[in-house]
Order: sequence, then structure tokens, then C-alpha cells
Amino acid sequence: MRAHRLAFGLAAGLFAAGLSRDLAVAWVDRTELPPLSVPVSAEVRDQKGVLLRAFTVADGRWRMEPGAVDPLFTRMLIAYEDRRFYDHAGVDPVALVRAGWQAMRAGRVVSGGSTLTMQVARLLEESGTGRWEGKIRQMRVALALERRLTKAQILDLYLRLAPYGGNVEGVRAAAFAWFGKEPRHLTAAQSALLVALPQSPEARRPDRAADAAYAARTRVLARAREAGVLTDEKVAAAETESIPAERRDFPNRAALLADRMHRADPGRTVITTTLDATVQAALEKLAGDAARRAGDRLTVAIVVADHQTGRIVASVGTADWGSGARTGFVDMTEALRSPGSTLKPFVYGLAFDQGLANPESLIDDRPVAFGSYAPQNFDNQFRGTLTLRQALQASLNIPAVRLADAVGPAKLLSALDRTGARTVVPGGQPGLAVVLGGLGITLTDLVQAYAALARLGQPVHLSVLADDAGPRPGRLFSPEAAWQVDDILSGLTPPPGAAPGRLAYKTGTSYGHRDAWAVGFDGRHVAGVWMGRADGSPVPGAFGGDLAAPVLFEAFGRLKPAFDPLPPPPPATLIAATDQLPPPLRRVRSRADALAVVADDAPKVAFPPDGAEVEGLNGGLVVKVRDGIGPFLWLANGQPLVAGSGARESLLPLPGPGFYRLSVIDAGGRSAAVNVQVR
Repeated sequence: MRAHRLAFGLAAGLFAAGLSRDLAVAWVDRTELPPLSVPVSAEVRDQKGVLLRAFTVADGRWRMEPGAVDPLFTRMLIAYEDRRFYDHAGVDPVALVRAGWQAMRAGRVVSGGSTLTMQVARLLEESGTGRWEGKIRQMRVALALERRLTKAQILDLYLRLAPYGGNVEGVRAAAFAWFGKEPRHLTAAQSALLVALPQSPEARRPDRAADAAYAARTRVLARAREAGVLTDEKVAAAETESIPAERRDFPNRAALLADRMHRADPGRTVITTTLDATVQAALEKLAGDAARRAGDRLTVAIVVADHQTGRIVASVGTADWGSGARTGFVDMTEALRSPGSTLKPFVYGLAFDQGLANPESLIDDRPVAFGSYAPQNFDNQFRGTLTLRQALQASLNIPAVRLADAVGPAKLLSALDRTGARTVVPGGQPGLAVVLGGLGITLTDLVQAYAALARLGQPVHLSVLADDAGPRPGRLFSPEAAWQVDDILSGLTPPPGAAPGRLAYKTGTSYGHRDAWAVGFDGRHVAGVWMGRADGSPVPGAFGGDLAAPVLFEAFGRLKPAFDPLPPPPPATLIAATDQLPPPLRRVRSRADALAVVADDAPKVAFPPDGAEVEGLNGGLVVKVRDGIGPFLWLANGQPLVAGSGARESLLPLPGPGFYRLSVIDAGGRSAAVNVQVR
């Protein structure tokens, strides 16, 4: 209270010689304060709060929330600028008397006697420092600030507004601009420089006036030693540190993603993502290195997610942000591109799920035509009869189209839709060519589709916002069918030099060599890599297996030291050699066989009816078939449960309650199916 009385007494003497203290208080309370809400830069941060990218405020200044500041900086600031900060009421009478005496002797202002609160008043109003009328206004605002704000709030305003040269304001922006770090990690020498700069931010800029910056820093260190803030040893050590020679760039990780999020919500000052800044930086470097190795104008996009939670941990939209040569302003994680062969696994999974095939089922790779459409393998060769496992691992086109014909291309799009992936089909009507990449999909959505494979058919929504990521309703297909696909993909030979371990992955190359893809997953993470030219021009000789697959494996290597194990097969999975499969599964049937018009003698599920909700019986379900020719094969969610039965009534040993697709296949390969819920 003594300090407050002195301050108000001095104010009264200066402004109204003899006015009572009450009048002075009333005069201060009538002060119209400038806006105390200071706009700050919007920030995009990673999952741990690490800054990924910041944006300037409307007038182009870097002005950031102070956040956590090293306590040493605060003690040095107060020791140098305002030793009685916590004792005065906004105006320091001792400092003002000293300043007034110096001014009277010199005939000009020698030292302002400004407190930190007065400096905040000046910064809020952007007023001058050298004229007495300006000083009087600062004192009045400072006194008013002290009556309305706490000392911590006043100090916070200073830490936001103090000028540090150019368009940099506030200690946190300055810490990034001059040292590339958060202010909580400043050394004593760095803190001293940042204490000194606001007094003459342009004259002491380290990149333009290193000697002046060094001298100012030395004075701050000396004052800190006098005040007992620093020991002689710490001052001596601090004086050996060099002055920064240039201003650093602000962090700019996930630049395209951050820009997209900021545009979507420009009023939000802090956007916390699920990204990992360390992984993001490592994969951005990987993308840049891979693009330079691949050739001119090529760029790279990478998406990595935790498929258990749906959280995206890295999103690299370009190999060289801002580059004109590599079209570095286009986010290729969100660009519609042809996925090449990367959709083939979903057709196989649907065939397994519908009881049309097994990984060891045989299929013909020979010339075939579907009307005017005659698909060809990438090498224009034919391999005769082989298993579906071999066909998918070799990424053969003809077997994939045969399966798509049996399953139906519309069901492929429906499956992708269940994963949450968005697709665009030219003309709106899917044909058989969709399985070879005849549609548009983004890298992010393709990775999301593969996440459902990794989760044994359970879709998950991938997102960079934690509260937006998580499981999706429904299923892609049964766990058994998903595991069979995963098992095939995990048997692919890794690229030369790849880390050991099982990674289920698939590559793809679009028509005309415009897009090279590799998408894969282990037991925890899913990742996708796209390489090509952002303008869609061809890259002669580019293949997903040659370009993108090595980058995919290297991305996993930078993500973690070893692959997480893939899940074991679900209990009901049919694992058998070709000759041990039930007869209807030994060879893939054509669509004409699989989807034949139901004749009077074709099999029909007599019980339970389609869409029914039924009670299980002793761990199983009674099913009945009419018509058709025995023996019959019964399947639940694509898994054979009863084979070779000539009876028209069977007890299916279901694993428990849930939703099931029940299928029956007769000796002629004709089938019928119903969807039921078992309680």
C-alpha cells in the first residue's frame, strides 16, 4: 500500500499539483484502456503440443501465446527492466524522480523511468516514448492497468507484445525466430539477449548489428549478476556463447495439412493434431530424398496412421513444400488419382467372404473377354492355372477381373464405401476396370481402406483430430476373409535391402505410369506412399514396386525399430491345400455359375428367412435348404461350417451371437444366401 500511495501521490503532483489522493484515484479509474485482447498467431501442434506450423496475425506479425517461459528469463527481465515490479502500482516513483532529475540537468529525456507496466501501456497503444505527454499517458494507463489486472496478467501482456525486430513480437516468437526453440528451453545467454532486444529492436538485431547485440547482452548479464540472478560462473559461461547470425524460419511441418486446417477454422488459435512431430520430420525428409532420387518434377506423398485408434501420425503432402518444379503447393494426400492394382485385395476379400473362393482355389489366367473388354496382364503373358494366392501376389490382372466379374464391381464400391473411403467413378457406372484402378481415390482414403484390412475387416475412421478418429460401424467383410487377404499380402517378397519382418503390402501402377503406389500395414500401423507428378503427366518406366515400395518400407523403419506382429488367424479360418478344400471351393466359378438365374431346382435357404432375428440352439443354428442337388456346403460369413452333407437340415456350429451371412452351395455350384442376426 505504501507503494500505491507514493505512485498516486506522484501522479497527483504531476497532473494536478495538490489534488487529493481520492481525486487522483478517481482520475485513474476513469481511464479508457485500449483493448486488452491481443490477437495471436494461430498454431497447429502435434499430439504432444510441439509446434508444427504457425501463421502470422492479420497485419503480418509473428505474435504468439507466450506459453511456458524459462523462469530465469523472467527474473533477468525484472532485474534489468523493473526491479520493483512486484512492489509498485504501475509507476515507480524512485525511477521517475531519477528520470526527472536527469532530464532537468540535461534539458532532454535521458532515461524514461518506465516500468514494465508502462511499457505494456505503450505497446498496447503503440505510442511513442520520448515526449512527456506520451509518458504521462503511459503512466495513467499503467496505473489503471495495475488496478484492473494482476501482475501475472501484466507480465503476460509484455511477453506477448515486446518487439524483437522486424515483424517479430513477444518472447515466444522471438525464441523461435532467433534460436529455433520454445522459450522454456532458453539458455542464460539467450535469455539475456531477448531481455535486451526490446529496448532497441532494430538497432540491436543480431543479424544486422551483432556488436550492438553482444554489448546489450553483456549489460543484461552484468545486471543479472549484480541482482544475484546469475553467478559469476554462469555469466562467464554465457558470455562465451555466440550471437545468432541470422533469423531462423518458423517451424513448418505438415505445412499443407496445417494450412488446410487453418483455412477450415481460421478463428481457432490452437489446433492440436494427432501427428507426431518427430515422425513427421523424418518422413518429410524421406519424401524429399526419394523424390530427388526418382527424378525431376516427381513428388511424394506419405500417410501413416495407427489403425488401432484411427489417429494419423504423419501426413506428407509433397516432397518439397512451395517448390514450383515439384508443384509443392498441391497436397497429394488429398488428390484424386487412379489407384492401379491396389484395389485387387478387396475383390479377393469379397470373393472369400461370399464363399466363392479360398486363397488356395484355382483360377485360370488365360485370354478372356467380357463383351468388348479384354483385360491383359501388365507383361502381356499368361500363366495358365494357378491359385488365388499366387495370382494376387503376382498382381495378375486377368484373375482379378475374373473375380470382379463373379463378385460384381458394384460390390467392390460398396465395400470401399463401408470403409469410409470416397471414390469417383468416371460416368458414375462401375465396370470391371475399377478393380484395375479405373476410378479416382485419394491416398488418405486408400490408407483408410487398408486400415480395415489390417483390423480384420473392422473399418476405422482415420483423422488428425483425436476426437474424430475411431471405429466405424459395420464390417468390410468377415475376419476370416480379411485375415486370408492379409496372409497373402504378408507373403510378398520385400524390396531389396528392406528390414526383416512381416509387412502385409500391395503395390500399384496406374495406366500410363502416372501413379506409383505402395500401401501396407503391420499389427499396429498402416501407411501409404504415392509417387508421381502432381500434374498427372506420365513417368515412363515408373512402377509401384520399384519406386514406392522401398519408400514404404523405409517409412516403417523411420516410424519404429521393428514391425508389430500381424494377428493370428481367427478360429473359423479354413486353411487347407487345394485338394483338401470342399469341392465347390477348389476352383473359382465364373459369374455365370455364381450368379445364375435362380431356377426352380436351384438351392434356396428355407430357414432361417432373410433378415430374420433367430435364437441359437446349443451353440449352433438349425438351417434348412430346399431344392438344389446334394451334397451341400454351408458357410457362415464365408467360412465353411458343414461340408458334404446330403441332408437338407443341418446344425451350423456358430461361434456365438452376432450378424451372419449364411450361404449354401449345392453340388452343381449353385448358391443361395441370407443375412440373419443370431441371439
